[in-house]
Amino acid sequence: MTTAGAPADVARTVPVRATDGGSRTGSALGYLRHAAGKLGGALVSLLAVLVTSFFLFRIIPGDPVKAMTHGVPTSAEQLATLRRQFGLDLPLWQQFTEYCAKALSGDLGTSYQFHAPVGELIVQKLPATLLLTGVAVTLYSALGLWLGTRSAWNHGRLGDKLNTGLALTLWSVPSFWLGLLLIIVFSVGVGPLPGLFPTGGMESGTGETGFAYVLDVAHHMVLPVLTLVAVGYAQTLLVMRSSLLDEMGGDYLTTARAKGLRDDAVRRRHAVPNALLPTVTMVFINLGHVVAGSILVETVFSWPGLGGLFYQALSVPDLPLVQGLFVVFAGAMIVANLVADLLYPLLDPRVGR
Repeated sequence: MTTAGAPADVARTVPVRATDGGSRTGSALGYLRHAAGKLGGALVSLLAVLVTSFFLFRIIPGDPVKAMTHGVPTSAEQLATLRRQFGLDLPLWQQFTEYCAKALSGDLGTSYQFHAPVGELIVQKLPATLLLTGVAVTLYSALGLWLGTRSAWNHGRLGDKLNTGLALTLWSVPSFWLGLLLIIVFSVGVGPLPGLFPTGGMESGTGETGFAYVLDVAHHMVLPVLTLVAVGYAQTLLVMRSSLLDEMGGDYLTTARAKGLRDDAVRRRHAVPNALLPTVTMVFINLGHVVAGSILVETVFSWPGLGGLFYQALSVPDLPLVQGLFVVFAGAMIVANLVADLLYPLLDPRVGR
């Protein structure tokens, strides 16, 4: 009986092992298909951004050549020479093909007003934007996740109502208006309250070095960072709260409590990880904003970053600079979303099947 039964036992076990291996292979192939689809979508989006960046800013009213020569006596021949120099005398289709060819090779053109390569200008201003928005995104993402989790877990209580009410209020406030209000209160001063912080800029320009320079930059960062954090944390809090509330009715949480886990452990080990998927999207979108910065906040506080540079470019309009910044801003968002999409199946295997 034993000898006769052995082959049957082996025959029964072999398909199980093959099925396990096939499941792992199928899962890997499914992830590769998911990744390939998302990568293809990102490339299509980048091409769409390239096309949009050219035609969108061509509808801005104003003549770049006349704007650059405003107040300077310029003959018609000189204006024609400048248009020819900048390629504005070419047909629109030819301008477009040359723009695409250069952009695909990494050449974003030459700025009309600064007479410098757009790529170099972006590289010069990028560190200031990364510093400001990087600190702000880190702070408001952590604050929003923590407060959103606490608010959802204690929903209906006074703390939840206060947090949600404040978040809804701040989310509705325009960032430039909040920045101006902070300048009036904390830079100019109101009544007996003196001005405590600079009205703008990144440094005092008094030649500080070393730790004194770091303190000076940090002093200038307080109000713009506070503006970005106040508006940004509200969105993260509301998304995290809503996502966690959806998970709190799950049977798996009841099972975890029935096993004797404490409430904090149930929240930390089970509820929060399953509620993170929508918030992961929000976090990566915020990381995309690290490159884009905040145009309005940087303009209000005269912060020497990409946002202020974009505002300067729009005022001319400096078409190569505006187009280059638009491509960089949109590209950062597309890449951030792509990374989030590639991480989804790792956080939740159900995604991408």
